[in-house]
Amino acid sequence: MTEDVHTVPVVSPLDAVGDLIDRPAAYSVIEELFRVQATMEPRSTLRRVFGARPVHADAQSWFAGAIGELKVGELLSRLGPEWTVLHAVPVGKGASDIDHVAIGPGGVFTINTKRHRGKKIWVGDTMLMVSGQKTDHLRNSRHEAKRAAKLLTRAAGIAVDVHPVLAIVEPASFTFKQHPKDVSVMDARALPRWLKRRTTALDADALSRILAAAVEVRTWHSTADLTIDPTYRARFTALDRENNQAYVVRMTWAIAAAISAGFVAITYLLPAISAAMIAAVGAL
Repeated sequence: MTEDVHTVPVVSPLDAVGDLIDRPAAYSVIEELFRVQATMEPRSTLRRVFGARPVHADAQSWFAGAIGELKVGELLSRLGPEWTVLHAVPVGKGASDIDHVAIGPGGVFTINTKRHRGKKIWVGDTMLMVSGQKTDHLRNSRHEAKRAAKLLTRAAGIAVDVHPVLAIVEPASFTFKQHPKDVSVMDARALPRWLKRRTTALDADALSRILAAAVEVRTWHSTADLTIDPTYRARFTALDRENNQAYVVRMTWAIAAAISAGFVAITYLLPAISAAMIAAVGAL
């Protein structure tokens, strides 16, 4: 990436055209998921019968991450035409990306998505814990926003302030000991309404300059490969469906085992109970 400042045209959100404008949500995560999946041996018939997971153990976090990013991507699609949302934005020189970047009258926001289904979230000023386990979520969210601000400022030729958001997908509950001063933490479902309620922070000229810079991949990453495999979503949907079916099979076996255990217990205990009742009646 060069240090030169780009010359950017004036554009509106409705007219925005660039390398990243049509990049799908969760694409980078799904790419990595299938890279890891390729190293997994196909499930045998026996493993399918017993509901073995079709997702490689090393790919579980990528799989959960993809579901989370897809859900947040769908939520952000409700923002309306005055907002532009970029997904899976490649950044730096390696394989890192920013889950979502939202740009609108209310400002510029990097959105770090985390799926913690059924987990209790504890939030302090400098730490976020998931079911009692410390995470780097706040630190990483701050880092993403600072990096984005630096890159957009350089590319747009004006100072760009970027606010980090941490969107949690499917949490069981939140406990806020303190609200972080510089990171907004929320249930992902609240995100569209929260963004829409931001006070106007960018005038039309600033918004257009930032948007024109943001949609160009060279603003973020000088060598990123933006090729999109058109089969990616169908393959992911098929894997998700297979994973859900495997879960149902495992639950069916678990219920059957519980019923069998109960039946066996009754079979063995019933004679003893009957004998005890007879003895008790005989003692009267």
